[in-house]
Amino acid sequence: MQKVLIITYYWPPAGGPGVQRWLKFVKYLRDFNIEPVVYIPENPNYPIIDDTFLNEIPEGITIYKKPIFEPYRLASLFSKKKTKRISSGIIATKNQSFLEKTMLWVRGNFFIPDARKYWVKPSITFLKSIIEKEGIRTIITTGPPHSVHLIGLGLKKKLNLQWLVDFRDPWTSIGYHKKLKLSKASQAKHKALEYLVLTSADKIIVTSSTTKSEFEVLTKKPIRVITNGFDVDYAEEVVLDIKFTLSHIGSLLGGRNPKNLWKVISELITEDEAFEKAISIQFAGVVSQEVMESIEAAGLASYANFLGYVSHEEAISIQRKSQVLLLVEIDSPETTGIIPGKLFEYLAAKRPILGIGPKEWEVVDMVTDTNSGHIYNYEAESDLKSVILDWFLKYQQQDLSVTSIHVQQYSRRELTGKLAEYIQWESY
Repeated sequence: MQKVLIITYYWPPAGGPGVQRWLKFVKYLRDFNIEPVVYIPENPNYPIIDDTFLNEIPEGITIYKKPIFEPYRLASLFSKKKTKRISSGIIATKNQSFLEKTMLWVRGNFFIPDARKYWVKPSITFLKSIIEKEGIRTIITTGPPHSVHLIGLGLKKKLNLQWLVDFRDPWTSIGYHKKLKLSKASQAKHKALEYLVLTSADKIIVTSSTTKSEFEVLTKKPIRVITNGFDVDYAEEVVLDIKFTLSHIGSLLGGRNPKNLWKVISELITEDEAFEKAISIQFAGVVSQEVMESIEAAGLASYANFLGYVSHEEAISIQRKSQVLLLVEIDSPETTGIIPGKLFEYLAAKRPILGIGPKEWEVVDMVTDTNSGHIYNYEAESDLKSVILDWFLKYQQQDLSVTSIHVQQYSRRELTGKLAEYIQWESY
C-alpha cells in the first residue's frame, strides 16, 4: 500500500469547514490502496473547536506532530476577541478601531504569507527524517494557511518526491487579501511565493473551475478540480420544522450581507399575515455586527434566531429540518469561484436552496444541474420574492421539497477516488 504524507494545519478538534476536507480524504484513502500519514501542529491556536470531529479520525492512522509558535497568542494579550476574529478570517469592513487596523497591517506585512510561517523551517527539518524513515514518495500540502505550502516547497528541494499542493481557497485573489493593508513590497512577496509554489509543485488541486483558470495563467503544471463534498447517510426520515424556517449554516461575515433578501422578506411580512406568523430566519454560526444591524434595520430582528456556532452534528440536523437553506457569498468578481463547503451538505439534505451571490457565480450551474434550488444576485428582488412566496405556498400545503439529481458525485468517498487516481496518475 502506497504511503502519502498529508501536511495540514487544521485537524480535529478544529471546527469549521477547513478541517473536513482532509479529514474525509484520510477516512477513505485506504479504500483506494493509499495509506495516509498525517502531520499537524502539536499546539495549534484554533479559533473554533468541535470535538465531534475527533470521532471521525480513522483507527490506526499515523499522526506526527511538531510544536508551532503562534503570534496570535501574543496578540490576544491586547484584544482576545479581535485576535480571534482576525485569525478566523472575520475582518470588519467598516468602523475598524485603531487596534484592528494596526493588527491587520502587522498581520499583512510582517507575517508573509501568514502568521503560521514560523512552523515552516522546523517542519522541513523534522519531516525530512520522517519521510525517509516511512519510505514516503508523495507529499500533499493543503492551505490556507498557505505557509503550509512552503513546507512542501522546502521538502521538494531537498528530496526526490512527488508534491501535490491543494488550494482549499485561492491565495492572492481571495477577497480578504485586499483587506490586509499590504504594502506594494508585501503584495509582491505574496505573488512571488504563490508563483514559486505553483511552478514547483508536481500537481495542483483546486476546489473550483474558476481557480483552475486563474492558476493556468501562472503555471503549466497539471491542475485538477476536486471539490469539497458531503459525508452523510440520511437513512432515517426527519420531521421538518413547523415554522417556515430559512436557515443559514456557517459564518455570515460583513461582505455576505444580502440586503435585497432582508428587504423582500420584510415586504412579505407586511403583505401576508400568514407569512408573518410562519417565518423564522435562523443563523447557525458567527454573524457579523454589520449583518445583524441590516437585519434589524429591515425590521426582522424579532424573526431572527441567532444560534451561534453549533457542532457539525447539530448543523446537519438543522439543515435537514429546515424548510429552506440559505447560501450567501460576497458580491465581488473575486468570489465567483468560491464554492462554500456547506453547499454540498445542503445538496445532501435535499431541502430547497436559496442562494444570493455574485454575478457569474460558479455555484449557479451546480445548483441548476442538480435541480436543488435557485440562485440570485444582489440586485434581484421581484424574482427572489416570487420564489420565496411560491415555496411558502407549497410549505402551507406541506408539499415543499426538491427532487435533486446527480448529487452523489459530490460524496466524499467518490471524491477521494478521484484524488487517489490523481495521486497515482503519471504526469511526467
